[in-house]
Amino acid sequence: MSDIPGAPGSTLSGALAVLLHDVAAGRYPPADGSVTILPQPSPRDAGVLAFTAHSVVFVDADPAWVRGLLPPDDLAGPTLPWFVQAVCAGTGRQATSTDMLCVAEARSGPAAIVLDQVPVRGHPRLERALSVRDDVRAWQAPGGVLTLGRGVAGRWEVAVEVDPGYRDQGLGRKLVAAARTLLPEGTPIWAQITPGNAASVRAFLAAGYRPVGSEVQFLAAP
Repeated sequence: MSDIPGAPGSTLSGALAVLLHDVAAGRYPPADGSVTILPQPSPRDAGVLAFTAHSVVFVDADPAWVRGLLPPDDLAGPTLPWFVQAVCAGTGRQATSTDMLCVAEARSGPAAIVLDQVPVRGHPRLERALSVRDDVRAWQAPGGVLTLGRGVAGRWEVAVEVDPGYRDQGLGRKLVAAARTLLPEGTPIWAQITPGNAASVRAFLAAGYRPVGSEVQFLAAP
């Protein structure tokens, strides 16, 4: 049963939201080597999504200028560090790391772990979520915390943090699996995972999240 009633992802609108909805349903952009350039879905959200042989740059900049920065005939062009840096320099933004992008669907039934909802504001480990997501909710279990919030194009995003003393015990997997019980059944839940964090990658895959591409975000400079 959902712990966030009335929060389906189907209310989203905009070109990027439609694209993400299709990807969550297994309908990917054509693998033709092309690059799609879209406007930002909000003043906060900008970046690059890379799928198989198709990338999507979403930024409020002249599309001709963006295309002029791309190297010819390079499928990895939109994710190359120098391209990302050039776009950020021209738009006054700062790039995050390039993360693996995964998605899973919410499902009915109880979680395998007891979660207690906690306030986000004032929590030193959760404040950052408020700068990159809207409608943020947080839960904790002994040794870990879980957040859900609306991120890029209004999609629901999950993030977890496990205390050092509780790692390698399966808690991360239980937390990300529990996130799938907190939204209405069928709602896509997205996760951005640093590829080098192998333990986190394993936890999300074991909990049923599917890799669909990669993502780098362009954050507004402080």
